[in-house]
Amino acid sequence: MHICFLTNEFPKEGFPHGGIGSFVKTLSVALVRNGIKVSVVGINYTPETETQNIEGVNVYRLKPNKTKGLSWYFNSEAINSKLREIHQENPIQIVESSELGLAFVSKIKGIKYIIRLHGGHHFFAESEKRKINEWKGFQEKRSFKKSDAFIAVSHYVKNHTEKYLSFNNKPIAYISNPIDTEFFKPKVTEKEYKHRIVFAGTVCEKKGVRQLIQSFPYVKKEFPDATLEIYGRDWFFPDGSSYIEMLKEDEISQLGKLGEDIHFNGAVSYSDIPKVYSEASVCVFPSHMETQGLVAPEAMAMEKAVIFTKYGPGPEAIEDFITGLLCDPHNPKNIAEKIIWVFSNKQEVKKMCCNAREFVLKKYKLEEIVYQNISVYKNKFFK
Repeated sequence: MHICFLTNEFPKEGFPHGGIGSFVKTLSVALVRNGIKVSVVGINYTPETETQNIEGVNVYRLKPNKTKGLSWYFNSEAINSKLREIHQENPIQIVESSELGLAFVSKIKGIKYIIRLHGGHHFFAESEKRKINEWKGFQEKRSFKKSDAFIAVSHYVKNHTEKYLSFNNKPIAYISNPIDTEFFKPKVTEKEYKHRIVFAGTVCEKKGVRQLIQSFPYVKKEFPDATLEIYGRDWFFPDGSSYIEMLKEDEISQLGKLGEDIHFNGAVSYSDIPKVYSEASVCVFPSHMETQGLVAPEAMAMEKAVIFTKYGPGPEAIEDFITGLLCDPHNPKNIAEKIIWVFSNKQEVKKMCCNAREFVLKKYKLEEIVYQNISVYKNKFFK
C-alpha cells in the first residue's frame, strides 16, 4: 500500500511547523515501519524544490510560486503534477489531507481521497469570533465534496464541523492523533524548577495565552517564585503586526515587575519539546478551541501535571482531577486556581501524573493508533 499525505508543514530543521506537521511526521514514520510506503507532498518553506528521504518517508517540497493572485493556481498545479508523477512510478492507493487540502486536487482514477479533520476554517472561525472568509470557505466546501471519506480525531471535531459543513453521506472513522510514548516519556531533568509554568503552542488568541498571562498575578500572590515560560511561534495579524508584541504592550506592561518573570522563548524544534515539558512544574494549555490537541497528551505521557481546556474535546482528553485538570480558558482566575492547586497538592499531583501516562498509553499509544489507521485504510471503504 502507498499513502500520500498533502501538507506544507512536514517538519524541516530551522523552520516552525504546526500540529499537523507533527502528526504527519509521527504517523508516516510509524506506517513505514509497518511496511506501508509513504510519500508527503507540499509547498516548500524556501524558494526551491527539494526531495528528502526522512526515516523512510519520501518528502517532496515543491518550489513555491509567488504570482500575486494566482499563486494558489500554480502551486496547486505543481502538486497535481507531482502526484501524477509519483503515482506513475509507484501507484498510490490513498491521498490524505486536512480540511482545505483537496480543493484544487485533480482526482486520479483508482486513488481514494481522505480528509482528516484537524480543525478547518469553519471550525475555528467561531472560536476566533470572525466571519467566514469567502475564499477559504469556498475551498473547504469544495474539498469536502471531493473527499471519499473522513477521519475525525475526536467526536467533538466531527460534531462541531457538521454544524457548518456536510460530510455528504461519506463514511467517517474516529481515530485519535497518536502520541509517541517512547519519545514522550518521563525524563529526569538536570535542574529542578519548583513553580515553573510552561505553555507550548502557537502564541495566538485562540490558544488562550492572553488569559494565561492574566492569571499570572493570582499565582504570584501565592507563589512569588513562579515563572511563566511561553514556547511557540508568533502569530501575525492581517496588517503584519505581532501578537507577542501586542501582548507585551497591552498585558505584560500592566504587570510591572511581575512581567519580568514571563518569558517568550520562541519556537522550539520538535526534538527539544520533551526537554521543555520535562522542566515544567505544570503544563498549561487553556485553548479556546481544539480538535484534539497534541500538546496535552504529549505532556501527560511524560507524567507532567497538565491543565487543559474544559471545552471542546477537553473532557475526552482529561478526566478532571484524575488524569489532569480542566479549566475555563476564558477565566484567568479559574486558570490560576488550577495552577495553585497543582503547586499546593504534591502527593495528589504525583498520583494524577502516573494516571495520566497510563491513560495516554491506552488511548493514544502510537502502535495502537497506527494499527487503527491501517485497518481504516484497508477496509471496504477504500478498496
